[in-house]
This record gives sequence, C-alpha cells and structure tokens, in this order.
Amino acid sequence: MIFVAKIAVARELPAHCPDVRRWLMVDGAAEGYESFEDAVAAHPETPIPDEQMGAAMLYSSGTTGRPKGIIRPLPDMAPGAVHPTAAFLQAMFGFREGMVYLSPAPLYHSAPQASVALSLRLGSTAVIMEHFDAAQWLDLVGKYKVTHCQMVPTMFSRLLKLPADVRAAADTSSLEVIIHAAAPCPIPVKQQMIEWLGPIIREYYSSTEGGGFTLCLSEEWMSHKGTVGKPLLGELMILDDDWKPVPQGTPGTVWFRGATNFEYFNDPAKTAEAQRPTPEGLASTVGDVGYVDGDGYLYLTDRKTYMIISGGVNIYPQETENLLVTHPKVFDAAVLGVPNEDLGEEVKAVVQPAPGVEPGPDLERELIEFCRANLAHFKCPRSIDFEAELPRLPTGKLYKRLLRDRYWEGRSTSIM
Repeated sequence: MIFVAKIAVARELPAHCPDVRRWLMVDGAAEGYESFEDAVAAHPETPIPDEQMGAAMLYSSGTTGRPKGIIRPLPDMAPGAVHPTAAFLQAMFGFREGMVYLSPAPLYHSAPQASVALSLRLGSTAVIMEHFDAAQWLDLVGKYKVTHCQMVPTMFSRLLKLPADVRAAADTSSLEVIIHAAAPCPIPVKQQMIEWLGPIIREYYSSTEGGGFTLCLSEEWMSHKGTVGKPLLGELMILDDDWKPVPQGTPGTVWFRGATNFEYFNDPAKTAEAQRPTPEGLASTVGDVGYVDGDGYLYLTDRKTYMIISGGVNIYPQETENLLVTHPKVFDAAVLGVPNEDLGEEVKAVVQPAPGVEPGPDLERELIEFCRANLAHFKCPRSIDFEAELPRLPTGKLYKRLLRDRYWEGRSTSIM
C-alpha cells in the first residue's frame, strides 16, 4: 500500500539529488531504484565484527535562515545497544512498549522522526498524519486509542478553536502523555489544554543542536505558568551581550554548557557563532532569549533575531503574538518590526482571521484595542495587516522571515 501511495513522489527524488549514487526502495523498486531486499540478500545476516551504531545528520528548521546540517560525534557502541539519548527520551516522555504514538508533524524534522523511530524501536504502533488537521487529530486519537503524541502550540490553539460540541464528543480517554515544544506556548492556551485533557502535558525546551534540555510537567507548570522547565542536560546560563551573567529575572541570551558537542556542516563561521569555549566546557546557544526565576525555572522571551528595536526600546514580539491568538476572531498571528523613519522600527501584526470573520478596519481597531487593554502600549501593534494564511512550516513553526522580508525589501536592517 505504501509503495503504491508514494511511488509518484519517489520517482521525482533522484532528479532533485543528482549527487546521490545509489537509490534503494523497500517493497518493490521503481525505475531508477534497486530493490532493498535484493541488495542485502547477498550479504550475511549476522553483524560484521566492527559494526558500529551510526547517527542521523539532522538539519535545523530554517525559521531564521537557511537550514544547517548538524554533525555530532558518532556513538561508540554496537547497533543493538540502547543509545543514552534514546533511554533519556524514553524516560522523560513516558514512552513504553505497546504504546500508540500519533505523529501530527512531518518526519523530516528532528523531533517527529526521533519520536517515531523510538516508538518503532520499542515495538509500538506509530500513526502518521500527512498534515495536521484538528478535527482529524481528535478522530485518530479515538479510532486508534492513541496514548502518546508530540505537538506544537499552534496545534493546541487550533484544537481549542474547534466547536465546543466537537471537543466534548471526542474520546481522548486513551491519552497518557502529550509532549510539546518548538515555540513558547501562550499561557491561556496551555491552561485550557490541561483543563481539558488533564495533567498529561509535558513541555521541553531544546534544539536540534542538542545543546541543552529542560523539562516541565503539568503540575510544575501550573505553579510556574509560562515556564519551559528546569534543565536536565547542560548547565543553564543567562548571559548578556558581553558574556556576563544577568540578574535573576532579567532576560538575556540562553546558553547551555557541557551538554553536547556539535558543528554545522560546512559552516565553521556559524559554528563559532553558536559555541564558545569556557574553562568548564563548551557552551552553545541557538539565540533564544529568556530568564530564570527564583526557583530555577526557565522562561523564554523570544528569539534574539526577532527582537524589535523601536526608539531604542527592545521589544520581544512573542508576548503580543501569544495574546493575539487568544482572541476569538484570530486564527493565527505574527508580530514583527517594520520600518519607521522616526523610530527605526515599529510594531506590526499580521493576522489570519478566524473562519467566517471579515478582515478590515473594524477588526484592526478591535484587535489593537484588545492588545492595549492587556499589554504595555509600546508592545502593541500600531497597525495590522490581514492574510488568508500565515507562512508556517509543516512542523507548525512560524516562518516569520518570509513576512519580515516583504516589509524590509529594499531597505537595510540589522534584524535578520
């Protein structure tokens, strides 16, 4: 069935990858491919003496620039051994033998592919969605008695915008663990998800680079709303631009020291930007901004490259985006800095209205007033544009650079 369903896509791949020297296909062979079963039939079934576990070269998502290949040292162990990273993820995410894992995100991304691979290694069932649809997600959970799923906050928002009777009728009783990451989750959105599904939601903060890892259970989050948890891997440091620690509660760049070692494929300059040697070990960052509270919990503010500098004031747009998506007339929202001759930049929102909502000046005024009633005025958009759909990656991450480039075309800016 898989061979028939995806054969047309497979036939197109060799033309896009001219440097690939050998193409293999399971369960049959299309033109230009060898049968995998025939290729391995001539080789012994037992492991060779020096067989060693390999590793995938994952790529960053490309939300702030071109995706970068990430190379880590190969593990020194046999393929049949349990990799420490797999054991760590299994414990943190509650993965178990016999579970049913639902993947609503594309498998080329590091988190979905790792979760599906670990599920299969445990002998569990994996259900793969070709693209996320909130109503279909609920149907699949009930149909296959899904126990585990990894999601992003945008998916939460779209589930919560389903009609109340649809959500009430859904059978979610089989769910044991919902994992989420990739972007800060608006506090009202996560609170509603926990109230709906129970304290089964676990949030982590990490990156494809694997520089560090935090985890937050539902119970911890309810007493520290907005946090992404405490560090489990790597020493967490919040530093200013001079590489000095900032006071508790003050935002700075998030760095982790000692968790992992990596380099970007064929890009030593980017590697140097993301890592700094220290006497205690190598420290790494992906440019996120955040702060730590008195209990040691990390809170993310935004990506440093998304910061808006308006009249000399630093504005991180995530807070405004998080507020806008809670408005019942908003389906999706992005907030960014656009040119302003006097201030350098000003705050603009780009909004995808909810189905059936008419965009226009009245909606713009309503949303600006909503922001001004809930946020400091300098954080609020001065204007709002409307789009039929915002550019999100299939993982759910907002591809904000595409929006920003449109407003900055032909002008210079230090913001990437």
